[in-house]
Amino acid sequence: MLARNTATHTCKAVFSSALLAALCLPLAACHKNKHARNATSPISGGTLIYATDREPVCLDPHVQGDMPQVFVAQQYLDSLVSMDKAGSIHPWLASSWDISPDGLAYTFHLRSDVTFTDGTPFTAEAVKANLDHMANPATQSSTAGGYIRQYHSTEIVDAHTAIIHLSRPYAAFLEVLAQGFLGIESPKALARPRDLNCQAPVGSGPFRIVRWDRQNRILFERNPAYHWAPSYALHNGPAYLNRIEWRFIPEPSARFAALQAAEVDAIDTLPPEAQTPAQHNADLWLLMADRPGNPTNGTLNTRRAPFNDARVREAFLRSADIEGALGSVFFHHYRRAGGPLTPTTPFYSPDFEHAADYNPQRANILLDQAGWSAKDADGIRTKEGRRLTVHIPLRSSLSNSERTLWEQVQATARETGFDVLLENADDTSVNAREGQWDYDVRIGYWNTNTADVLRIVFSSEFLDAAGISGHHQNESGFSNSYFDRIVNEALLTTDTEQRRNLYYQAQKIASAAFLQITTFPQTTRLAISKRVHDIRLEPALNVTTLYDAWVEQ
Repeated sequence: MLARNTATHTCKAVFSSALLAALCLPLAACHKNKHARNATSPISGGTLIYATDREPVCLDPHVQGDMPQVFVAQQYLDSLVSMDKAGSIHPWLASSWDISPDGLAYTFHLRSDVTFTDGTPFTAEAVKANLDHMANPATQSSTAGGYIRQYHSTEIVDAHTAIIHLSRPYAAFLEVLAQGFLGIESPKALARPRDLNCQAPVGSGPFRIVRWDRQNRILFERNPAYHWAPSYALHNGPAYLNRIEWRFIPEPSARFAALQAAEVDAIDTLPPEAQTPAQHNADLWLLMADRPGNPTNGTLNTRRAPFNDARVREAFLRSADIEGALGSVFFHHYRRAGGPLTPTTPFYSPDFEHAADYNPQRANILLDQAGWSAKDADGIRTKEGRRLTVHIPLRSSLSNSERTLWEQVQATARETGFDVLLENADDTSVNAREGQWDYDVRIGYWNTNTADVLRIVFSSEFLDAAGISGHHQNESGFSNSYFDRIVNEALLTTDTEQRRNLYYQAQKIASAAFLQITTFPQTTRLAISKRVHDIRLEPALNVTTLYDAWVEQ
């Protein structure tokens, strides 16, 4: 899945205090973050072994744009700008910038002391090469390319001044530039064939990629020349770690067992069944935070029956006992995300959290009204001789816990007369079906640090699949001219209250259309050995950064 796709007191390292109470997950072991920091000074040297569940399809985050890619990219790429935990934008590779009054030109004044790890200097040429690469249909950039559809061209004024021209104003432009998906790569490396650059992309970050052993690990080494850290970092200069070994351990219990046995130093995607044992393990500490964007969901295809009828869509949503499924499948460690934005997203409103709660009585009334009033011998509703069937393709890469969650949706929806077919297939086959609109529900998510995600996943602008590897980001097929106008107006103003009002209206329209069964926020869930210090989450997407991390020798 793409970027759209699968707290303790540690939240205060990520979120502003005003949001803390709403955003922290209810973890009993919050106090265990004491292991993350103590009086010991950072030590340089050593290797950190980090284990995660999913392997990227390509290490260049410009290509496609899946979350495993941006976790890796955060270790070796820098961005033009950075974002702090309050959502403010700060310099990084760009030392300053000017925005034209019409919002169509961004003049970036670049640092002159940055070098990529292949020896190529960072200049305005690199900015142009990267943006052109993201926007090029041949790159098949589902995420970065989708974010910068407004990009027109880059004008090189001199070696360290670049003017980026947009085709229309884009108030979220600096926000998306702060994401690792739009990290800046060496133009020399980008000139190589795409597959070669996927294997070993080159950045200017604190680590460089040494080798990718597929289905096993990625090896990183420290960049000794690094001295241009973002403002949210705890130090400047080279990283403390000499090396990172980034392992892939897909099986959840094996991943947690490796941490318990001290075979790895930190794991991502802590399985829910292991969370309570991890909280009670004095040798571990936890770091967790929800990621912003559109939460984990099943998006309903409105382009064909039965979900071309809003009454049937609402009935399906109200037939799904998501609260019950989250409790039983995730041991009450995952909380519900009921609206189209996760609470960590700018301009999120809680008013839509309960817009489509479980209500089988109302579901039955709606289905009767929609003409699905008869039932066959199996208890499945019928209309004009057709069964009320819902096709949901399941990728092979979908986690076992998410698969079980959808099995529970299948069971509760059957009680109101839906025949839900969970159709297992390899990822390539599911992607092909999605590109052809051959599904009734598409399982996914979209992680991003801007409420503009509403435009990306619901506006008619993103119904086509041009240049994005056969994917249409608007997987519901929803098309509403009033909604389109609202989300585009939100990009024309930088006034905070105007944007808040417009995105409130957009959330209201999306919720009222019953386009998604939203389940839970995507969450970065780390369990870490107490010998490891200062693993942190970068503020834009809450993904892991190992720049400040160090290990006790």
